[in-house]
Amino acid sequence: MADKKSRILRVMTRDGSARAFAIDSTSIVNDALRFHNTAPTATALLGRTLTAASMMGTLLKDPGNTLTLTIRGDGPAGTTLAVSDYSGNVKGYIANPEVDIPRKPSGKLDVSGAVGYGTLSVVKDIGLKEPYSGMIELVSGEIAEDVTQYFMVSEQTPSACALGVLVSPDRTCLAAGGLLIQLLPFADDETVGKIEKNLAYFNNISALVAEGKSVHELIALALEGVEYDVFDEIEVGYACDCSRERMERAVISVGKKDICEIFEECKAENKPEEIEICCQFCDKKYKFGREILENF
Repeated sequence: MADKKSRILRVMTRDGSARAFAIDSTSIVNDALRFHNTAPTATALLGRTLTAASMMGTLLKDPGNTLTLTIRGDGPAGTTLAVSDYSGNVKGYIANPEVDIPRKPSGKLDVSGAVGYGTLSVVKDIGLKEPYSGMIELVSGEIAEDVTQYFMVSEQTPSACALGVLVSPDRTCLAAGGLLIQLLPFADDETVGKIEKNLAYFNNISALVAEGKSVHELIALALEGVEYDVFDEIEVGYACDCSRERMERAVISVGKKDICEIFEECKAENKPEEIEICCQFCDKKYKFGREILENF
């Protein structure tokens, strides 16, 4: 049975103290798994990164804006990257999709061990001459805590983030989800106290999603005792926008001399004289023959 579509619910407390976002990202993670054939630990890491980036993307101001969330660590996973648009649609990849280290003593997948020590960076392309960028050192490598730290340090926005991916024995994603709460200026202390108390519900958000809780129910838990208004509910997905034209530009950027050398090597080895380039986000392959030299 196909996954139900991923959705994000966006709300604001009625007193203007906080905004909150909840996402069921199960279908996003399963689409990514199918494209990248990730092992369980890699699925959890990539899935958390995609989930966070999707919510963060919906904070962008205008259509056409994009956000790139990158986790660079010295662990066996290598670099993990996710790109989200204004609507929360997202794509991503992990350098080592087969990383699958032993689980923690608790039985949970060891995402932080796969990541190691390193940095989290965010680049926002919002149509200006230079994109906005921010970077922090990783706090834990578990991604949620690192996203929380990023908002505090780089954007001076007190936030709380919960992320989770539940992987089944057959390596599919049973459930994935996320919660992001951000305090707004002059937040009411009583409201903040209630929200902080409610965060205890989200020690294992993927279990809540696996139980069948909707994004509305996740928000109701997070804001229990706090009045809020729904801003909107949007459908989001794993979406790659690669095209032959874009890949052709990438090949041309290599330069005519190097392209000619590739064709000559193919000819010498009695192989088809063509260049094959693969999209790192969806694994779609594009082939270009000598006709590409007409672009020079």
